[in-house]
Amino acid sequence: MSKASRQGMCTSELPRFLIGSEGGESRELDDTDMRKISGHYGEEEEEDEDQSERQIVVGICSMMKKSKSKPMTEILERLCKFEYITVVIFPEEVILNEPVEKWPLCDCLISFHSKGFALDKAVSYAKLRNPLLINDLNMQYFIQDRREVYRILQEEGIDLPRYAVLNRDPDRPEECNLVESEDHVEVNGEVFHKPFVEKPVSAEDHNVYIYYPTSAGGGSQRLFRKIGSRSSVYSPESTVRKTGSYIYEEFMPTDGTDVKVYTVGPDYAHAEARKSPALDGKVERDSEGKEIRYPVMLTAMEKLVARKVCLAFKQTVCGFDLLRANGHSFVCDVNGFSFVKNSMKYYDDCAKVLGNMVMRELAPQLHIPWSIPMEAEDIPIVPTTSGTMMELRCVIAVIRHGDRTPKQKMKMEVRNALFFELFEKYGGYKSGKLKLKKPKQLQEVLDIARQLLAELVLHNDCEIEEKKSKLEQLKTVLEMYGHFSGINRKVQLTYLPNGQPKASSEEEDALKEGPSLLLVLKWGGELTPAGRVQAEELGRAFRCMYPGGQDSCRSLGCESPIDCGDYAGFPGCGLLRLHSTYRHDLKIYASDEGRVQMTAAAFAKGLLALEGELTPILVQMVKSANMNGLLDSDSDSLTDCQQRVKARLHEIMQKNKDFNEEDYSKLAPTGSPSLVNSMGVIFNPVNTCDRVHTLIKSLTCQICKRLEDPKSADLQLYHSETLELMLQRWSKLERDFRMKNGRYDISKIPDIYDCVKYDTQHNSSLGLEDTLELFRLSRALADIIIPQEYGITKAEKLDIASAYCLPLVKKIQLDLQRTHEDEAVNKLHPLYSRGVMSPGRHVRTRLYFTSESHVHSLLNIFRYGGLLNEQKDEQWKQAMDYLSAVTELNYMTQIVIMLYEDNNKDPSSEERFHVELHFSPGVKGYKDEDNAPMGFGFRPASSENHEKQTDPGSLEDLSQDEPDRAALTEPISIQRKSPLIRGRKAGSMEALSESNTSSRGLAYRILPSSSRQSPEIKPSGLELLSMPAVKRFSVSYARHPTNGFEGCSLVPSIYPLETLHNSLSLKQVDEFLTTLCKNGTLSAMFESHSQPSIDVDNQETPISTPVRNQSASQSPWCEYPS
Repeated sequence: MSKASRQGMCTSELPRFLIGSEGGESRELDDTDMRKISGHYGEEEEEDEDQSERQIVVGICSMMKKSKSKPMTEILERLCKFEYITVVIFPEEVILNEPVEKWPLCDCLISFHSKGFALDKAVSYAKLRNPLLINDLNMQYFIQDRREVYRILQEEGIDLPRYAVLNRDPDRPEECNLVESEDHVEVNGEVFHKPFVEKPVSAEDHNVYIYYPTSAGGGSQRLFRKIGSRSSVYSPESTVRKTGSYIYEEFMPTDGTDVKVYTVGPDYAHAEARKSPALDGKVERDSEGKEIRYPVMLTAMEKLVARKVCLAFKQTVCGFDLLRANGHSFVCDVNGFSFVKNSMKYYDDCAKVLGNMVMRELAPQLHIPWSIPMEAEDIPIVPTTSGTMMELRCVIAVIRHGDRTPKQKMKMEVRNALFFELFEKYGGYKSGKLKLKKPKQLQEVLDIARQLLAELVLHNDCEIEEKKSKLEQLKTVLEMYGHFSGINRKVQLTYLPNGQPKASSEEEDALKEGPSLLLVLKWGGELTPAGRVQAEELGRAFRCMYPGGQDSCRSLGCESPIDCGDYAGFPGCGLLRLHSTYRHDLKIYASDEGRVQMTAAAFAKGLLALEGELTPILVQMVKSANMNGLLDSDSDSLTDCQQRVKARLHEIMQKNKDFNEEDYSKLAPTGSPSLVNSMGVIFNPVNTCDRVHTLIKSLTCQICKRLEDPKSADLQLYHSETLELMLQRWSKLERDFRMKNGRYDISKIPDIYDCVKYDTQHNSSLGLEDTLELFRLSRALADIIIPQEYGITKAEKLDIASAYCLPLVKKIQLDLQRTHEDEAVNKLHPLYSRGVMSPGRHVRTRLYFTSESHVHSLLNIFRYGGLLNEQKDEQWKQAMDYLSAVTELNYMTQIVIMLYEDNNKDPSSEERFHVELHFSPGVKGYKDEDNAPMGFGFRPASSENHEKQTDPGSLEDLSQDEPDRAALTEPISIQRKSPLIRGRKAGSMEALSESNTSSRGLAYRILPSSSRQSPEIKPSGLELLSMPAVKRFSVSYARHPTNGFEGCSLVPSIYPLETLHNSLSLKQVDEFLTTLCKNGTLSAMFESHSQPSIDVDNQETPISTPVRNQSASQSPWCEYPS
């Protein structure tokens, strides 16, 4: 509507009402407006009126409190952005006092009942004017009666709690049979044991009561519409109400949360969970006073239920409540017209769906030029790394957790009866192992330690001094912080039927006979604020791999996704809308470690643009996989192969002489450049360990001096650590690293590197001397010890990998199989697919968050399991060379498998399904820029010498990467507070980037101009597409707010994903994984592809298999959820 047409005087003959203007504000209409928007109802309008100015009028007919609410205002502002849509709000006084003949005219009506609303008049208006109804009005009478709601739900075959209706109607006495007993009621012959729910039949009455059994204390919880910070109160009254009609239903145990589902048409649903009002009646509110809602993912069946509810009640915009209990979902209430509160993405989506719906229905009738937009996410077509356009079907990612505080561990053998009693109390004898994390359990361990120490004071025996020191350390750690938290500390007990075997013959103490318990105390290892930022930003960057993921900020002109939050903009935001419109099948798994679970939650927050704290996201969205060994491993229970490998490592690293050729062949039989380089730095392992121990002593002395200085005694370090706590962890390493016999405990090297890496990054402001030399030497030692603990020879690497992650390998194969088999569970049922542009198109995403052991093991499977032959496949050889140059699998390391479908190929062809394998070594470590591997995963090393021709399997000319080498060698000071800026590689996708410029020019950002390339990015040698193929993405962190974070520490950027291979067939990968799983162990697979030199130990001792493995005859998939 032009501005000129909106001028003029108001007329008294016509009702005055409000219209949503382009700026989102409301104003009164003048007579020109009235002629424009109501001309099609008037008789005196000219037939040949210019249709170019014709507007579709959407009327909002509801009580003013609803019409002017924030959600309605947000949505109407967005709806007004449609060129041909004008929004009219019916004033409340007109609705209540004027006859319907004088109500404003409209083409489409959004009208809904609330307290005081004249629903009868709205029905009359709809009959008179016959507008397009967004929500059916007659069905709103049924929604006001819970009996009718339950009847319709039952007729539609929707699960709801078992219920009975008590009608206290004199005309229907047969429906009023109630027998009440102490712990149950009988309603019309149906028995309900307490706890049960009593609901008034009127949906407008929110006084719902829940009655408890006497065994739980009796009484009832009385729910009501929220008043301030309360939604229910407890009452000692245990007898049911004797007046009025009620529905009695079975109480559903939901773990304290209710799920609220909001549909916008049958093909869109948004779900949130809130704390159940039945829990304690306290409404959880955020800092702004709003009720806290948690994000929720709906299952395929729940999405189908949402569709059924929307269609059955004929309510396009409809809210209803789900109860998740006992593995099923039950609908317990249908609320009718209802909006999500405080979700920008929902506001965008809702306006878009409604606007398109209105235009689709009315534009043809009114001869308005408008074509149905094809959404990028409707059919998830994306460019693959090989340059061809295929449909993305599945993304599988195995990701290591983010930056954490140093892990600390203490082991001791215990024989006291009190520990055995505790072991038996919590069922330790069933499996021989016990893990204690709950505060009550840790308190019991602390009580035992205190009691034993008190007894030791009375019996001063020199033989138990060492034991006393261990008990004191146990007591000290458990007393830290003044309270228990299972995430921070845990105690593991392992039954040893013959006691603890001694590590060597030089042990002073003789072996004691009889059983004992190995007590392992672990603390530290918490996810840091930097780790949370890393995970959340990587989640944001992951959106780029999905259709439409690069368009999220186009319409807003944002510098980065951080700047625009979760605002999806028009025309949509790829993954976010894909997820909300039933086409994204996402499951997130994490091991039971706190840092891993919080990493998964932070990643989910970034991936799905969620709001709020991590804890509710973790509770609602992250599945713990520890029940089937998918992502957890008992690092303290080593396989025979691991024990032999560790023994050999200790033997080689205890030699007080320079490494010779024999040592190189023993320690690095694979010839890995990263290993060879580290051995070159060390020269003599004992001398290097001597130097490391000296440097640690120097460090502890410096910290002691700082503690004595009054100026720094109260100094707060990163993540609330104190100088005392810092001194404790370094002093423990100083004591433990050098044993009593003068030899070094090689197993402490990873802990030393862990600590110095943490302090170098987070506590560099202390200015401690020699930390850089300690970092350099401990890193060289760790670069040998850590990867080689997972096997020295290729056969050992595969053996140990099978013990760690064979269940995960089986699950990955299942994910790929289920995707390509197109199981109906992942889609809308065909009977309900009408109107969905692509109901069969969905993307399956499976994210597995775990620790370093699983990442090392899975990577070893792909490297040494025989997936491809390096001699025959040049791309795979280059990928293996790149992996050999990677020194560390750091925090946020990723192994990503992507499955595509080429719909142009025959369904039975091997070329129909295409698999890509990608890898990133995670965050950039300190000084990594000096020696970072270049990642020639699929670019031949000889490109420059062959007239700069690209390999058929390559996307880029190698020479395009030359400028990046200079960028990677620039020194970066650890004291910098600004984020590291990664030199951009051609073809890479900078998901986030600073807006400043570097010496090389602009820091490029992938923009959503899908058909154009930046002039600096030349087309690939393949030239299969005019658009740049997605080769990789990286994250350069935008400046993050440090308010609320403890300290302001550098958050390192993350290495880009490198493509290890981009032309695998699904059949090829499936056969590889099948062979692995059938063999049960992986060394057999290795032996079929090569003839390694296996030492005598490997020949004499059978390879150990994981306890969890099933027999070959059993289906390996039955134990895992999809």
